[in-house]
Parts: sequence; C-alpha cells; structure tokens
Amino acid sequence: MADTEDTKETQRYYLDTPQKTEGFFLKGCGALDWGMKNRLARIFNPVTGRTVMLAIDHGYFQGPTSGLERIDIQIVPLIPYADSLMLTRGILRSLIPEATPKSVVLRVSGGTSILKELSDEGLAVDIEDAVRLNVSAMAVQVFIGGEHERESILNMTRTVDLGTRFGIPTLAVTAVGKEMKRDARYFRLAARICAELGAHFIKTYYVEDGFETVTASCPVPIVMAGGKKIPEIDALTMAYRACQEGAAGVDMGRNIFQSEHPIAMLKAVRAVVHDNETPERAYLLYSELARKD
Repeated sequence: MADTEDTKETQRYYLDTPQKTEGFFLKGCGALDWGMKNRLARIFNPVTGRTVMLAIDHGYFQGPTSGLERIDIQIVPLIPYADSLMLTRGILRSLIPEATPKSVVLRVSGGTSILKELSDEGLAVDIEDAVRLNVSAMAVQVFIGGEHERESILNMTRTVDLGTRFGIPTLAVTAVGKEMKRDARYFRLAARICAELGAHFIKTYYVEDGFETVTASCPVPIVMAGGKKIPEIDALTMAYRACQEGAAGVDMGRNIFQSEHPIAMLKAVRAVVHDNETPERAYLLYSELARKD
C-alpha cells in the first residue's frame, strides 16, 4: 500500500492555461477513434501529413512480378526508406522482418488471377488475422464500373464495418478496367463513392487534367497510385504534381522496385513527397545516389 503520510499538497493546476486538444492532421479523420488515428499516424507522417507507401502486393493476382521475384533480396533492403508497406499476409509472415518499425497496409481482397475477370473478388482475409498481424490498415480493391462493381463495393463496406470494431482503417483502391477512360471525371466518381461509404483513405491514379478536382471533392486523404513503370524523371514529376494538387502522398511499386537503382529512387520520391523537392532536383538526387550504388 502506498504511504500517504508524506504526500505533498498538489498544486500544479496551471489555472492560467486552458486545456487544449490538438486536432488530427489528416482531413476527414478528426472524428475517428483514438486507435484509428494512431494507426493512420503510423502510415502518414504527422509532420508533413503525407506518406510514401511501398506497394509490393502485385503477386496476389499476377504471381512473381518483375522486381518481386525475390522479396528477401529485392524488397527487404528497401524497407527502411518507406513509410509503410502495402502487401499480402503471405509475404508479411514469410519474409518481412518482425522487428521492422514500418506500418503495414494489408491486402485483404482477392480471389481471381490475371487469367480471369479481376473484378470478381471477395474478402480473402479474416479480420482476426488482420488484428493478429497488427496491421495499420486494410486494403480492398473497388471496381467502379466493373462487371462486379456491386460486390467489390460491398467488400469494402464490410471491411470498413469489421475494421471499425477493432480500430483498423480501410484503404479503398480504385481499379480501372481496360475499357474504362482514365480521366478526372471517373476518378472523382470512384473516390467519392468509396469515401461516402466509409473508406478512411483512397488510392487512385494521377491524371494530368483535373486531378486537383479529384482530391478537392474527396473528403478523406488520397494517395497516388504509381502505376506502370515509366522513366524515373516522369515518375518523380507525376508524384510531385499529385502532391502539389492535393494528394497526401504516394503508393508506388513498379516505379521503385523496377528501377535500376531502387533505393536511390525511393529516396528521391521521399524528397518530392516530404520535402517538396522539384522533380528536377529529386532526379539529380537519384542520379547522384545511383552513381554511388
């Protein structure tokens, strides 16, 4: 039992300083529970409000993608330079070091391969496993305009409901079919639907004409999808423009792990996202680091 005889009179009440509670730094997330905010703050840098996510979940529908043949050799050395990893539970359990301080965004939708209709997905991970793996968010593909649009939307809403029970946010990944037009009008539609139905942040593609209207009309953070491999200067320019036009960071995969110098490229992307470096200066950084590689 504590000794109360010598207890001093409490006196530090700071009566001249009103208590204040700081608002949360991500748009649209101020009303979330503490656990949700804490997990989002592991994904997004609280200082810059942005993130550099490393997407390595491609194998869940297309197998050993170029650059992802050996996760232990090609990806594990990149982990220190990313803010967050987007991946599957199989890769997480088998190859990612348990001591990593990086947050994990877990791919939880799946069910088809590139040999079938990709929009015909279901939920492929139980919420208990997401909790068991201590993930910071769950990612679900949403196929607005796809053959199985309704099912994919309901996959997302179920994930939102399940995640809310345990304080785990949901990332909605907007998927674009081959026959769909990739323009601001489509991405405004897709992002807004996902946000309206409860997604806590959205992953979508960059478009040169009107991307700022996509971010402005979406009430939660948007991260830019990297898409297919393009020249490094073009990828850096795309990331820069996306962030300047309202994106809260990027989720890049092929433009990093398919680069000839992945670590240099990841550092250059970080300079664009977190330091607002211009594409030209970031490319100079990439070139300098590549020469030392």
